Amino acid sequence: MAKDLYQILGVSKTASEAEIKSAYRKLARKYHPDLNKDDKSAAEKFKEVSNAYDIIGNAEKRKKYDNNEIDADGKPTGFGAGFGGGNYDFKSGGNPFGSGFGGAGGFNGAQGFDFSSIFGDDIFSQFTGRAGGGRSPARKGQDISYNMRVDFLDAAKGVEKQVNLGGKNVNVKIPAGTLSGQTLRLKGLGYAGMNGGENGDALITINVDEHPYFKNEGLNVLLDLPISITEAIKGAKITVPTVNGKVAVKVPPYSSSGDKLRLKGQGIKAKSAQGDEIITLQIILPKNKSVNLDKLADNLENYAVRSF
Repeated sequence: MAKDLYQILGVSKTASEAEIKSAYRKLARKYHPDLNKDDKSAAEKFKEVSNAYDIIGNAEKRKKYDNNEIDADGKPTGFGAGFGGGNYDFKSGGNPFGSGFGGAGGFNGAQGFDFSSIFGDDIFSQFTGRAGGGRSPARKGQDISYNMRVDFLDAAKGVEKQVNLGGKNVNVKIPAGTLSGQTLRLKGLGYAGMNGGENGDALITINVDEHPYFKNEGLNVLLDLPISITEAIKGAKITVPTVNGKVAVKVPPYSSSGDKLRLKGQGIKAKSAQGDEIITLQIILPKNKSVNLDKLADNLENYAVRSF
């Protein structure tokens, strides 16, 4: 029974050019020999779908095929079949039986099809050679992307974490000052290269967890510091946390909510810079009614706090 090229690609006879191309892309990726090492059935299937696309993926050849002017192998039907319609040049040593397979053992795919549209430029070159085509050039393997969650303080101070990349345990050094959204590149830990090409890389995107009371603004660490009304009026010496441990800080007398204190060098330290810790004061009143505070307010002289 004669082969039906439309059935081979899994499309209808009324399929558009885009539908035919899309079907071929999926099948070519599925059966490509470089992705199916030592699988002869996949290799044969790849040849078959490539031949089908070589014909019905070409408007002129498709018209001839639909009109029964050429068969499923691209050879003319009727008189002269198998000899290129009478145009075969015996002197040139050309192939009168159609093209699309690149010779015995070759897998060049459908004529003119850009395989980089399927696999990407970093995996496969364009398999557009014809009969007698040589081995594809060396290509770097595809990169692999991962996401990693990291504690805020670990990201600020730097840490080494062990992760499993493709079944292999790898120690990953996260530099001090790594910020959320940054990507680390681990050379050679991606997919294997093709035809002797170097391996791809592992790209690890860092997602820094939120901290209970720290936030960061670049290399600066931000901290909201609650203080009582007494500490705000009289001033106070308060022990506060930093990414490097606890330190004492002086709150000046008559401080207001929103006032800021800067602790130099107590922020995130990167290779080329050192951040600060910026403290924002917040005066907190007790939630329960206080008779003493009411008396204090009654005895306080009124003072201007608004300019509008």
